[in-house]
Amino acid sequence: MALFSLLVAILVERLKLLPSGLQFDRLMTRYHKQFWDAESLATEFGVAMALILPALVVFVVSHLLQGMLFDLLSLLFWVVVSMICFSHQHLRAVFKQYIQAACRGDVQACYRYAGQLDCTECLDVVDEQDLGEKVGQTVAWINYRYYGAVALFLIFLGPVGAVLYCTVRFYSDFNVKNQTKMPLVDDLQTLLDWLPSRLFSFGYVLSGQFSSGLRAWRQHGLRIRCDAKTIVTQTAVAAESLPEAGNAPISVQSTLALLALSKRNFLLLLTLVSVLTIFGFVN
Repeated sequence: MALFSLLVAILVERLKLLPSGLQFDRLMTRYHKQFWDAESLATEFGVAMALILPALVVFVVSHLLQGMLFDLLSLLFWVVVSMICFSHQHLRAVFKQYIQAACRGDVQACYRYAGQLDCTECLDVVDEQDLGEKVGQTVAWINYRYYGAVALFLIFLGPVGAVLYCTVRFYSDFNVKNQTKMPLVDDLQTLLDWLPSRLFSFGYVLSGQFSSGLRAWRQHGLRIRCDAKTIVTQTAVAAESLPEAGNAPISVQSTLALLALSKRNFLLLLTLVSVLTIFGFVN
């Protein structure tokens, strides 16, 4: 189920078939506004309920569908949940606008769109080449946080795990965007990212320059308290030789190099899932 769900979800996401109103962040925004307010999310119990409830609903539905119609309904449910969790057309649109701005030489627009890709960190660059490298690191981080980590949770914990991770990620971003400090969210996000970030970033080592990538992965990944973003971005930069010059604009040369590395890494993940499925280790 995991491999088939992943393939369908990726196809739907690339073809932009899922309406924006059914994408995860939009659904979570409606869920948050309808069921929760600032007062209820000020306590640990309220936050825990807000984080667990979507995954709990998925668990109950998955349990009720188990075994019905030769498990076809369970498979369909896996596919639907995967499609919802993997669809992030807003990020794709912003990245496309960044590339288009770079191609027409609009540096100010590049800075603006680059800042919209990752709301968790202020963009601090000195020139266009530095901008391209920073956006490349952001692409590697987005590829992990919105696709790689979700895929790993889907593979090992099913739709329940994927929805739980995406819910915690939504509220973690909510904290940053609204400058709030809901209890439990950041600690739980760190906990959920600890192992997947190290597994996924090791894929960058295998997909790029092994020796330099492994050196960076050992430096950051073996540190217990190193944050997930540092592990992913620094390993990606070390595993891919950034171009000195080329036909593409300066502000996208490094970005495109790290984007290609991210694509190879995700293909490696799909290949491993296929092998594990063949040998019966993955459902």
